[in-house]
Amino acid sequence: MISAIIHAFLLAIGLIMPLGVQNFFVFSQGAVRERWIYVLPIVLTASLCDTVLILVAVLGLSVVVLSFVWMKTLLVIGGTIFLLYMGFLSWRTKPEAKKQVQEHTRLGKMITFTMMISILNPHAILDTVGVIGTSSLSYTGAEKVAFTLTCIVVSWLWFFMLALTGRLVGLKDKSGKLIAYLNKISALVMWAAAVYLVTTL
Repeated sequence: MISAIIHAFLLAIGLIMPLGVQNFFVFSQGAVRERWIYVLPIVLTASLCDTVLILVAVLGLSVVVLSFVWMKTLLVIGGTIFLLYMGFLSWRTKPEAKKQVQEHTRLGKMITFTMMISILNPHAILDTVGVIGTSSLSYTGAEKVAFTLTCIVVSWLWFFMLALTGRLVGLKDKSGKLIAYLNKISALVMWAAAVYLVTTL
């Protein structure tokens, strides 16, 4: 069981740490929100979405879905358009004062967006779900449960750490210049992810 936990820990860390749309969004929200209470729902949403993807992978449902070529193609095309559009919006977003962000940005809108970049992100589905699902086939019974739970725990801890790091950085960035740079980097990450998706076809 220990080997399954170590395997899951290293695998989850390796998959979740690279630059990605979801990571950048959680980090930037931690930086721009004035109070932690406004960041928490976003962190919880991202964590829950990842939990769903991991469970789907381990249960083998992802293999069934991705076995249909037309479904994978549709997923890639839709995801590419989504990432290109969100990158465009991120690039054009101007930094706002923290108070304005807190008062004028609806929580429901942020939760919906978090769900979209988590569940509808083909990169996460094709890579994270596929890799974890395939790796879980090596285990059965208690070992498989331990493998799954470890992946989920790593995901939750990672998003909380990302948001807290963003908050610490945001407290030192009173001018909003850092957020402007983050928006530009986030856009580049989304566009790079879109290009990567196209190459998978």
